Amino acid sequence: MDRSELITQIPGLRRYARALTGNAWAADDLVQDTLERACSKWRLWAAGSDLRAWLFTLMHNLFMNQRRSAARQWQAGPALDVDELAHTLAAPDARQGQALDLQRCLLRLPDDQRAVLLLVSLEDMSYEQVARVVGVPLGTVMSRLSRARSRLRELMDQPAQPQATTDSTRNVSALRRLP
Repeated sequence: MDRSELITQIPGLRRYARALTGNAWAADDLVQDTLERACSKWRLWAAGSDLRAWLFTLMHNLFMNQRRSAARQWQAGPALDVDELAHTLAAPDARQGQALDLQRCLLRLPDDQRAVLLLVSLEDMSYEQVARVVGVPLGTVMSRLSRARSRLRELMDQPAQPQATTDSTRNVSALRRLP
């Protein structure tokens, strides 16, 4: 594996990691873990094959493993649903505009749907490449993509509904609105 080939893939990996995690620190950690795994497992990469797809596969698998691990750790406590908590999530002052926060809507999608949507739309991968990265059949990729697009459309079309909090001087909305 040529080091320069690996380095050229880092911006795409960072974009995808940021969209997956919704957090810059977690995204940087995920990219670092992915690159460490790639360096330690470089012998598993077939020279001449698609390095980009291999790296994204490593990242996807690491992310899903981290999510499963976090879910196992969380089982000791009560499960929380983002949709149920949406009315309690505080947003910045309502004067900041009316555009929905796309990132928050993306994070409300199930992990499998979000991963497929991001790989197709953000990373411009073909359905076949996405199927290899996530390790599912092509039909499953298309189904997940369709459901993700529909759900994202629903979330984006929902008007944010301000609700008063216990502090009567502040308004809170389910989704943050941007100018």
